[in-house]
Amino acid sequence: MITEKDISFLQQAVDLAIDGLKHGKGGPFGCIIVKNEKIIGKGSNSVISNTDPTAHAEIVAIRDACKHLGTYQLDGCVLYSSCEPCPMCLGAIYWARPERVCYAATRFTAADAGFDDEFIYKEIDLNQDKRKIPFEFYHEERFLAPFLLWKQQDEKKLY
Repeated sequence: MITEKDISFLQQAVDLAIDGLKHGKGGPFGCIIVKNEKIIGKGSNSVISNTDPTAHAEIVAIRDACKHLGTYQLDGCVLYSSCEPCPMCLGAIYWARPERVCYAATRFTAADAGFDDEFIYKEIDLNQDKRKIPFEFYHEERFLAPFLLWKQQDEKKLY
């Protein structure tokens, strides 16, 4: 359930998106991450300014928050985004494991503005041989070395 505090944090994510646009950083997206009602991470889309296709607002904010917390998990955090996260950001959010996500615009609003991720959602469901970008698998036992080494380690951190 969205609270008045959530609305205030969403407004801050939207303001961050507007600020990023005004400074030519990238698309109209902003994100903040909050823990115990305090902002611990923030980011605006920086795809253009960083020449990095992964520099979406949510990714930038997750990196900032994790650096601030000194961990790769966002336990007890809430992620506020100016827009529904794209498939890449959705994956990153699930890896980071925040408590919840609140967003202010839908992916359909983003599509109407020229940021259409629908093709990615469709590609995910296709068999690899039907995708627009070919994915080719080659198996050789020696290429499994990193996974075998990982499995042999006694003190590994699962995430």
